Amino acid sequence: MEPESGISTAHRSTSTTIGQQISWPRMSRNLLLAYQSFGVVYGDLGTSPLYVYSSTFSGKLQKHISQDAIFGAFSLIFWTFTLIPLLKYVFVLLSADDNGEGGTFALYSLLCRHAKFSLLPNQQAADEELTSYKYGPSSQHASSSPMKRFLEKHKRLRTALLVVVLFGACMVIGDGVLTPAISILSSVSGLEVTENKLTSGELLLIACCILVGLFALQHCRTHRVAFLFAPIVLIWLFSIFSIGLYNTIHWNPKVVYAFSPHYIVKFFKEIGKDGWISLGGILLSITGTEAMFADLGHFTTLSIRLAFAFVVYPCLVVQYMGQVAYLSKNPDKIHYSFYNSIPESVFWSVFVVATLVAIVGSQAVITATFSIIKQCHALGCFPRVKVVHTSKHIYGQIYIPEINWILMILTLAITIGFQDTNLIGNAYGMMLVESILFSYNYYCFQVCQVKKKVCFIKI
Repeated sequence: MEPESGISTAHRSTSTTIGQQISWPRMSRNLLLAYQSFGVVYGDLGTSPLYVYSSTFSGKLQKHISQDAIFGAFSLIFWTFTLIPLLKYVFVLLSADDNGEGGTFALYSLLCRHAKFSLLPNQQAADEELTSYKYGPSSQHASSSPMKRFLEKHKRLRTALLVVVLFGACMVIGDGVLTPAISILSSVSGLEVTENKLTSGELLLIACCILVGLFALQHCRTHRVAFLFAPIVLIWLFSIFSIGLYNTIHWNPKVVYAFSPHYIVKFFKEIGKDGWISLGGILLSITGTEAMFADLGHFTTLSIRLAFAFVVYPCLVVQYMGQVAYLSKNPDKIHYSFYNSIPESVFWSVFVVATLVAIVGSQAVITATFSIIKQCHALGCFPRVKVVHTSKHIYGQIYIPEINWILMILTLAITIGFQDTNLIGNAYGMMLVESILFSYNYYCFQVCQVKKKVCFIKI
């Protein structure tokens, strides 16, 4: 509904807004979208326990393995997982959507609509796909911050900001190439733990076949893929939660002490300067987090928050805790820590689910890549491509055939070229760009406050 003018409508609008928020039809729709989001958004984040600890203590860091170091690694993972995905993304960054769209270019679009420093032709008709460019009464009177005035006066800084935005978009697309490779390779690596070990060539062939099948499924509608993949992810999350809880109780219940940040200090004292190298492995615990924001156009903010806060977050924290409890008693099993920590009675069941969820995990960044490409195209930063809208109800659910097949070719090249999850894992690190852009939004233009004021005058 369009905003109405006049103070007399404010109270009625506020009551209507509150009534809409608690209405059952709206809540049931958000719960349904939360269920679908498991099949699209959280597969990548959910597969991170497959390779985090082995990457953290890879190479020369293996000589530093001790109980304090392992506990410290878990403490680092826990606080990283809490501060970035939970606090930064779920509670803060998801509020900065641009007309329902998320991602790097959505943040840049918000900046351009609240300041006069855009270097892109963002007043063209095509840009209405990305943003409505409607200003509420509050946004017209928003206070101009010193940083806003400073940026508007210096064209070089505006150019640098645009370069950062384009770099962030490139990193999202690059993540869409790297994540399928590392997820699939990590899942099939479980076959190296079994008695009848396969050769590296056979494992590589299996991984490539799975990747081809994954990209071949992308032409299906997003909600169909979501309904197909969501049960797999839910089974996986509850499985790793149960295994993590079992390992914690069976091997070392004292691992709960590692929630204390004190063990982070002990971690760096134990490992020394090599501890900074291990942070690359710690970062892998939050790979796929950016998909929560980039895939926002495919779902709703509330649905993504519900799914992460009540299911994904507790399941992954318990799984990481259980792996540490196992490793504290079996430090020599660090290389395949996840598969080694699985009880033998359920190994093959978990392996099959892990392989399936690794396929699902790649879906998050592939879908996010489609969204980013669409936003780039809307702002004139990408060549014309065919965008297929796969839903009549949610505008952001799209499929881009050319991008899908290009991603498949590049992913196969990465998989065949590297053949090592540790090498691929070193290429991650894109969330810094979104942090910079959100900081600009917060300090320069107070976007969230403006949106909150505008919503109280809507019916």
